[in-house]
Amino acid sequence: MSGYLSTHVLDTARGCPAQDLLIALYKVSGNSHRKLLEMRTNADGRTDTPILPQETFKTGTYELVFFAGDYLRATGQAGEDPMFLDQIPIRFGMSEADAHYHVPLLLSPYAYSTYRGS
Repeated sequence: MSGYLSTHVLDTARGCPAQDLLIALYKVSGNSHRKLLEMRTNADGRTDTPILPQETFKTGTYELVFFAGDYLRATGQAGEDPMFLDQIPIRFGMSEADAHYHVPLLLSPYAYSTYRGS
């Protein structure tokens, strides 16, 4: 297999990459979640390496959990507790063994968006 998974987080409220945001990746099977790893975004809002590099990439259903609340608190955007957005789970499937899957997150304190990027 030569596919891989990457992400990118942009803080749309501040107009910049979301640096030092914690992301967890889970493998999903039915109602079971198995945590594979945790990574933080760098100054460009990306992880230093692919979330799933070619060596460990497998097709299937996955979930990325973006710890937006911690990031929003650290950047002074949190508002009152309970926060509107805290942990943001994005569940997605990867069916193409040789594809690059890119799952970006566009984030603000009261909204987020994602898509299959390139």
